[in-house]
Amino acid sequence: MTKLIIQIPCLNEADHLPETLAALPRRIPGVDAIEYLVIDDGSSDDTSGVARRHGVHHIVRHRGNRGLAAAFRSGVDEALRQGADIIVNTDADGQYVGEDIAKLVAPVVAGEADIVIGDRGVRDNEHFGSFKRKLQRLGSTVVRKLSRTNITDAVSGFRAISADAAQRIFITTEFSYTTDMLIQAGRKRMHIISVPIRTNPAARPSRLFKSIPRFIAQTGVTIARAYTTYNPLHVFGGVGIALGVVGALPIFRFMWFFMIGQGDGHIQSLVIGGSLLVLGAITFLLGILADLISANRKLAEATLAKLRQLEARLEDAEASKTDANVDQQADEPDQVKIAR
Repeated sequence: MTKLIIQIPCLNEADHLPETLAALPRRIPGVDAIEYLVIDDGSSDDTSGVARRHGVHHIVRHRGNRGLAAAFRSGVDEALRQGADIIVNTDADGQYVGEDIAKLVAPVVAGEADIVIGDRGVRDNEHFGSFKRKLQRLGSTVVRKLSRTNITDAVSGFRAISADAAQRIFITTEFSYTTDMLIQAGRKRMHIISVPIRTNPAARPSRLFKSIPRFIAQTGVTIARAYTTYNPLHVFGGVGIALGVVGALPIFRFMWFFMIGQGDGHIQSLVIGGSLLVLGAITFLLGILADLISANRKLAEATLAKLRQLEARLEDAEASKTDANVDQQADEPDQVKIAR
C-alpha cells in the first residue's frame, strides 16, 4: 500500500488553512492512502485548533517559532514515523494549486524520480514582479550549477520526496531548506526532476524574510555553507591554490630585481609573497582536514538513514498490532505532538 502524507508548515495560518486544506486532493492514481500533516511553528493564533477541526490526521506543534527549515525537518521526521512512502510539502497560504499534487507524485509513484520540484514558471509567472523573476532565475542558475542538477526553480517549496530520499536528507540550515536540500540531493546523486505547476496570487507578503537584501544575504550564506559542507576540498583547496598563486607573484618580482642587482629595495615583496604562500598552504591543509571530516559526515548520515529505516519498520510493526484501534479512529486526527 502506497501512503502519501501532505505536510503543511504553518505560522499563524488560521485564516488561510481551511481553504488550503479544502483544495488538497482526496484521491491520486497510484496512491492508496492520503493523509495530511500540519506543522504549527509556534503560532499565536488557533492554527492547531483549525487543523484539528478540519480533520488533519497529524499535527506537530513547536512551542516557539523555529523557522521554516526546522518546521520542514519536523514534518519529514513525523511523516516518516507515520509510514509515509511519499511526502509532499506545500504552503499554507494557498500559493500552490492542490490539484497539481498529482503531477508531483506521479514520477515518484512510477519510480522515475526521488525528488520532484514544482516549477512555477518563474520567467513568465504573472504573479511575480520583474525583479523577483530575475532574482529567482539567478538563484536557480547558481544552485543548478552547484548541485549538478537541471532544476529551473530551485527555491520552490512545492515538492514531492520519496521515503528513501527523505531518509537520506538532513537539513542543517536555520533559514530555508530548499537550496540546502537540492545541493545535498544533487551531490548524493539522487534523481531530481521538475514538473510545471500553477500558482495562485499571493494571499499575503512572505513571512520567510523581511526584505529582499536580507533574503539574498541569507540565501547566499545557505548556498555557500551547503556547498562547502559537501565539497570542502574544492572550496578550501581552491582558495589555498589561489593564495599560493598570488603569493608567488611578488616573490618572482623580488627574484627578478635580485638577479639584476636591485633586490635591496624590494624585500617587502618577499615578505608579502612568503606570507601569502604560507597562508595558502595552511588553507589547503584545512581543506584536506575538512574533506576527512566530510567523509565522517557521510558515515554518520548513512548511520542516521539506517536508524530512520529501523524506526519506520518498528512503527510498521507497532501499527500492525493496533489495526483494530486504527480502524476505529481513522476519521479522527492524531493528538497534537509537542516538539521540544
